[in-house]
Amino acid sequence: MHHDAYATLRVGHEAGIVRVTLDNPPVNVLDVALMADLRRLLTGLRDDDSARVIVFDSADPDFFIAHVDMTLVDAPDAFDDLAADTPEGVNVFQSLGELLRHQPQVTIVKLAGVARGGGAEFVTAADMAFAAVDRAGLGQVEALMGIVPGGGGTQYLADRIGRNRALEVVLGADLHDARTAERYGWVNRAIPADHLDAFVDRLAHNIAALPDGVIAAAKRAITPTDLTAGYLREHDAWAGQIARPAAEHLIRAGLTHGAQTRDGEHDLETLLRTLVA
Repeated sequence: MHHDAYATLRVGHEAGIVRVTLDNPPVNVLDVALMADLRRLLTGLRDDDSARVIVFDSADPDFFIAHVDMTLVDAPDAFDDLAADTPEGVNVFQSLGELLRHQPQVTIVKLAGVARGGGAEFVTAADMAFAAVDRAGLGQVEALMGIVPGGGGTQYLADRIGRNRALEVVLGADLHDARTAERYGWVNRAIPADHLDAFVDRLAHNIAALPDGVIAAAKRAITPTDLTAGYLREHDAWAGQIARPAAEHLIRAGLTHGAQTRDGEHDLETLLRTLVA
């Protein structure tokens, strides 16, 4: 595959490790271009026997994936082409998480910035995630837009951290730091920022160097939870809320007041709470 053929990704491949750097300025929103590139990358790697581990990071030190592109409120058909290739039983956002969850390679997120909404869903769908202390943040901010997570977030969280903490994350709509995320089991470990690269590199190299068949055997034995029914419940809940006038009003107001700008995204929760109050 041609690793230079992506508009929003920088991709390198060495010693069994594919390194994917997300690069979709100004704040790495999950828009049509980024989602299409991620889907194409993951699909293209499925049968690549030379790839054993995929490590994701960001070109932006402050943002991993900010969230799904809020300007889609004005372009509701933007994802139609991607949705046409979506498997039955999942929506277009859930389908990205399913690709990631069932990828034959080991997938690792190196989280050194903020991931909210669809970005947090991507982090949680990966096999492993390691977060930089005092720099990384995770949050499901959708409730402040009048909706609920619709890209697998409700299901990943309930499976990963338990129903009570999933409700805290979804309805509390706060940004969680690396140490809290580690304590909850949302990420594997919180690691000092200056040690994060070395730790993930060592782990990726160790996994990539395992004897043939070990990775596949482990992933067959430790399978992702079947979320089929949960995805349908989540989509119904999300679709019911996104259709309400309040959600459109809050999303448009958020954009007007600075969402998806670097200044606004640094404290998006506070920005959106001023609109909900």
